[in-house]
Amino acid sequence: MPPNFLTLTPSIELPLYAKRIIITAPRNYALRLYREIVQQGGLPLLMPTIETCLLTDNTELDRVLHKIEEFDWIVFTSRNGIEAFLERMRVLGLSLSVLESCFVCAIGKDTDKLTDLGIKVNLVPREPSPAGIIAELANFAEDIRGKSILVPAPEVMDVPEPDIIPNFVCELQQLDMKVTRVPTYTTRCLDGTIYEVELELIRQGKIDAIAFSSTAEIESFLNMIDSSDDLQQTLVACFGPYTATNAKKLGLDVAIVAEDYSSFEGFAEAIAAFWATS
Repeated sequence: MPPNFLTLTPSIELPLYAKRIIITAPRNYALRLYREIVQQGGLPLLMPTIETCLLTDNTELDRVLHKIEEFDWIVFTSRNGIEAFLERMRVLGLSLSVLESCFVCAIGKDTDKLTDLGIKVNLVPREPSPAGIIAELANFAEDIRGKSILVPAPEVMDVPEPDIIPNFVCELQQLDMKVTRVPTYTTRCLDGTIYEVELELIRQGKIDAIAFSSTAEIESFLNMIDSSDDLQQTLVACFGPYTATNAKKLGLDVAIVAEDYSSFEGFAEAIAAFWATS
């Protein structure tokens, strides 16, 4: 249904009517998914299991930013990477015009942040994922061989780093690109003791679904519960196939996977479609 139609539809007729759905995304993402679930009639509960923050030590990032013209490509794999990267440029007093010497790649809706600032995005993969970037770059492998590519990435704390970025770096190297991965922001777990109420609702079977948008969220969440048995009465929803694959590796039974993972609108629609057809 179009958003304006959903707004005017009686709540009881919406696909997620009275469904309680926990959102584990960090707060800078969570509100976007929150709004989409509300539009579908759901009752979302915010429970960020991770948070993303600026670095406390910018030594490595600063060194890279001061020689940004030496890179042929900059590839952003997340909105957080873009925002932290641009914020550090602002702090250092670097003009955005220095990015004109590089080809820039970003995925999905993340491109909006760049284009709004007048930064040209040269490559937007059809599949909004690191794997999608690899697929697009492989189409002109001869042109990129030997080129230097900068990958702004998270510094993951408290939990093992998900395999998405390490695999991405390896695949870029297999394309014979010279890869520099630079920590640009931190991803760290939140203290599960602040979620006593939410965790008890899960154990009681009063939560209909948990919406995970990244592997790090899942790993942090699993550290907060006694075992995956706590989720026997709660559906697991994942924002795309890569998060779903890692969820399964971590022992979760995934019921919902968004096919459109370029935006949270697609995620909410996938969750709604599950109940609309069940």
